[in-house]
Amino acid sequence: QVQLVESGGGLVQAGGSLRLSCAASGRIFGFNIMAWYRQAPGKQRELVAGITSSGRTNYADSVKGRFTISRDGGKNTVYLQMNSLKSEDTAVYYCNLNAGYNYWGQGTQVTVSS
Repeated sequence: QVQLVESGGGLVQAGGSLRLSCAASGRIFGFNIMAWYRQAPGKQRELVAGITSSGRTNYADSVKGRFTISRDGGKNTVYLQMNSLKSEDTAVYYCNLNAGYNYWGQGTQVTVSS
């Protein structure tokens, strides 16, 4: 059984930076995708960034050039470096692992004050 544990959220001023981490416990075999989603109040959950087990990445247009996703395959850990944060980045951020089945973390709050 796989569990995802997130950390790194918090309160930051606009223009600041935060780094989120998500560690996946349990055995993960074969091709998989780890990603970060976010959900702001009153809005649908949206994909922020994803990275495959081979290192291919994709980003939402709204975060390109500001956010960087990376992973440590040996530790099954994914990171999201968030720079130049804006108030519209305020949301609960969720870690996701797609390995034939979708696993979700509990979410971590990111609040950007203007």
